[in-house]
Amino acid sequence: MRLIVTILLGSLLLAQMLQADPRPFTLYKVKGKESGPTLLVFGGIHGNEPGGYFAPALLATHYKIEKGALWVTPNLNFDSIIRYRRGIYGDMNRKFVGMKPNDPDRKIVKRIEALIRNPNVDLILNLHDGHGYYRPTWQNSIFNPKAWGQACIIDQKCVDKAKYGDMDALATRVAKRLNRNLYKNHHIFNIKNTRTRDKDPQMRLSLTYYAVTHGKPALAIETSKNITSVPMKVLYQLRAIEAFMDEMGIRYSRDFDLNLATIDKLLHTYGSIVINGNFLLPLDGIDPLVRNVPLLRRHNRITRADSPLAALKKNGKHVDVMIGPWKITTLYPQYFSRCETLDKVDLIVDGRKKTLKIPSRFSFHQSFTVQAPKGYRVNIIGFTRKGLHNENNIPIPADALHSRYAMDRANRLFRVEIYHHGRFCGMLIADHIKERP
Repeated sequence: MRLIVTILLGSLLLAQMLQADPRPFTLYKVKGKESGPTLLVFGGIHGNEPGGYFAPALLATHYKIEKGALWVTPNLNFDSIIRYRRGIYGDMNRKFVGMKPNDPDRKIVKRIEALIRNPNVDLILNLHDGHGYYRPTWQNSIFNPKAWGQACIIDQKCVDKAKYGDMDALATRVAKRLNRNLYKNHHIFNIKNTRTRDKDPQMRLSLTYYAVTHGKPALAIETSKNITSVPMKVLYQLRAIEAFMDEMGIRYSRDFDLNLATIDKLLHTYGSIVINGNFLLPLDGIDPLVRNVPLLRRHNRITRADSPLAALKKNGKHVDVMIGPWKITTLYPQYFSRCETLDKVDLIVDGRKKTLKIPSRFSFHQSFTVQAPKGYRVNIIGFTRKGLHNENNIPIPADALHSRYAMDRANRLFRVEIYHHGRFCGMLIADHIKERP
């Protein structure tokens, strides 16, 4: 009986999950001042292929286009990415033909199809990590024709009458460029033609085949799952994308050097998020657990994020903050309704008056005073004074803040929360600069 109950509960939870609306993906459009072709890059259709979504996340946030246009979606299958699953609602890359009307992925797939058909799009790349290392002839269980890794995948050689329709020649030139600079000799890229129309019924359901049947050249870039270094996968993906942009005549620049050390640093620089429009959470160096976070009882959402892969994931009574599949911190919520009567607040910071938007972050060295309007309550996490329940208009010296209440491992970020009639209005973050500026 216990086994039956467990199965039934599991089925119920799965049914509820499948009925939920999946997280939508984000589309970034970067356009140069000079007109030119448009490259559309899809990332994250499979949630357990990190090279396929961390690379376009950097592409969307660290590249500028001078000629042409770049459209990037780093997080196609967002629900699966944060759970590190290929597809929690089934394989999204097998849903471009014959999808059921009640499929949870339906809205997302239809939106992808519309992007593919957009007349501005000239070439499409779909990013993946594939098993093994593709080789045209059998060598062993890792290096063989059935493997997908370290390959440019095409469904057929050409798309007639399309500007970049000779996909075989295009992929061959790109692979030749990639193979000039490999970290290991066996990382060599090859061209895998699946000959989808004649030989591969499963690939006929895929994103790239949908594109070519609608007259759009489309290729997949597959780095190998056997490469365990995520920065290395990302580096190969970015090199490939840059090679395609060069082939198309898209001129671009990036704000970092393309090497493993820099990519590793960028992947672990998370920036900040804003939750529900009023709670600012800096993620770099944050404590692994943040208590008494003022959240809504339902429908908490990220309203601003520096990373395209930032997400909130329910974890029992708590909320995990994710960057892709990586858990950055866990929030222990304290529930409040939202107050929308205050969007900025005055402060005196080290003797100087400032007005700051809510939420925001400010630095101080010696002291600060929050000057919220009358009737508002200010709660500074880390400051206590016997008998004092409202820190509005109270000077807060730096040495009165208890470091164990800081939000971060460096013990310098303190929450300044503002309430009105028991509702949460928003917060500031006080950043204690210990050395005199």
